[in-house]
Amino acid sequence: MFKRNTTPTEAQQPVQAVERITSVLGSGVIWHGSIDGSGGVRIEGAFEGEIALRGMLVIGETGRVTCQNVRANAVIVAGAVRGNITTQKLEIRGSGRVWGDVVTTAFVTEEGAFLRGQIRMEETVELDLEPAPETTPSEAAQAESIAATEIIVPAPDQTQKIRKKKAKE
Repeated sequence: MFKRNTTPTEAQQPVQAVERITSVLGSGVIWHGSIDGSGGVRIEGAFEGEIALRGMLVIGETGRVTCQNVRANAVIVAGAVRGNITTQKLEIRGSGRVWGDVVTTAFVTEEGAFLRGQIRMEETVELDLEPAPETTPSEAAQAESIAATEIIVPAPDQTQKIRKKKAKE
C-alpha cells in the first residue's frame, strides 16, 4: 500500500560523485581576506571577507562566515553565515544559520535550520567566477624555479673522453 514503485530507469541512474574537500580552515583560525579558486573548502573557524569558489564550500558546525556575497557551486551550512549566498545548490543543516538573501537552483534544509532572508530560485545561476587557471600559483612558481635552474652541459671534449673509455672496455 505504501510501497514506492520503482521503475528500471530510476534504479539505473548513476550516483553523482561527491566533491572532495581539498582545504580546511581549522576551528582555532580567524581569517580576514578572500578565498577564490577551485576545489572544495571547509571552514570550521571564523572567516571574514569574500568567497568566490568553483567547487564546494562547507561551513562546519563551528564555522562562522561573514561575507557580503558568498559565491560557490555548492554550499553546505552547518554553522553560521552572515551575507548573501549565490550558488547552484544550497543545503542548510539542522544546526545551520543564515542571515542573508539566497539565489540558487536547488535548496535543501533540515528541521531546525534557520534562514532570515529571501530565497530566489532560478533555473540557472550565474556565479560570475573567473575562469579556472591552468596552473595554481604554487605550480606556476615551481615551473618558474625549474625554468630558472641552470643546466650544466659537459664540454664536448669531456663527452669524447667518456665515449673513448667505453669503447676501450
